[in-house]
Amino acid sequence: MSRTALTVLTTLACAALLAACGKSDPAGSATASAEATSQACGQVSVASMSWQSAELLAQVDRLILSSGYGCEVALIPGDTLPTLTSMMDKGQPDVAPEAWISALRQPLDEAVSEGRLHYAARALLDGGMEGWWIPRYLADAHPDIRTIDDALARPGLFPSSEDKSKGAVHNCPAGWHCQITTANAFKAWDAASKGFVLLDSGSAAGLDGSIARAHERKEGWLGYYWAPTAMVGRYDMVRLDPGVPHDSQAWDSCNTRPDCDQPRQLDWPRSEVFTVLTDRFHKAGGPAIGYLQKRAWNTETVNDLLAWMSLNQADAEAGARHFLRTQPDVWQSWVEAEVAEKVRASL
Repeated sequence: MSRTALTVLTTLACAALLAACGKSDPAGSATASAEATSQACGQVSVASMSWQSAELLAQVDRLILSSGYGCEVALIPGDTLPTLTSMMDKGQPDVAPEAWISALRQPLDEAVSEGRLHYAARALLDGGMEGWWIPRYLADAHPDIRTIDDALARPGLFPSSEDKSKGAVHNCPAGWHCQITTANAFKAWDAASKGFVLLDSGSAAGLDGSIARAHERKEGWLGYYWAPTAMVGRYDMVRLDPGVPHDSQAWDSCNTRPDCDQPRQLDWPRSEVFTVLTDRFHKAGGPAIGYLQKRAWNTETVNDLLAWMSLNQADAEAGARHFLRTQPDVWQSWVEAEVAEKVRASL
């Protein structure tokens, strides 16, 4: 046998051996890896909660899980209490991307300790924020106003639409739990004796409208709001420092109750916002679980995205695509390089 023939036979034998051992060419390896990822993930139901930031995050997860990990994603309409209760009792849906867990912390912790549910990433790194806010243009014009006490010392900067001789603190919408805590904060800071009235906003639209009008006219505005929201992002609001710490026992026992006689000056609790997974998907999701354990963003990022959606009349899917196109420096750290490439290609 010639040396050339021997070389050819040796090469063929080596190739056959590599193929038999699963060490085929790089393209074949990538295909096998993609198929394994898809099989590992399979079908997954993702809760799309009823508020904008949660809808946005659900769409980001859908796009990354489907295009990057080959998951078959179904978005399920939801809300905090029914979604998390269903996950605890029935194991469905598989993923709650933005779960504000404070109201259900005890039963959720029990479900996690029993292995029925799992906490993944802290969806909002800095947590959900509540409190009293003022416009940034006012804060910039009056840098001495940094705390609630500072604002209450200047009623003339925040005139009430109903009585110009009084300052106004805009309350939370009627029927919302924050209407109680805002009224108790108004009482705790003794705002009435400092020349303020507590102004009923009537509805979420009424509260948002009062902020929009103030910005259009460059007038003072003081009141309750929360983040992340489109309003805080679009109108650039500044949260006032309460100047006091949060006390969960005093908060729960009095400041959250309508019959609280002596509410205390307290900071609002920083809401914990996690991604929650069912045990079924935690076991079956494969590499996709690693993504959900890393995927987290901050309130400023979400505020800006929600503001962009509002200004462009864009829905959550358009907002998610805009985020993936314009902020790769944020989301690429959540995924492997090959997954990022697939997501970019899908856009």
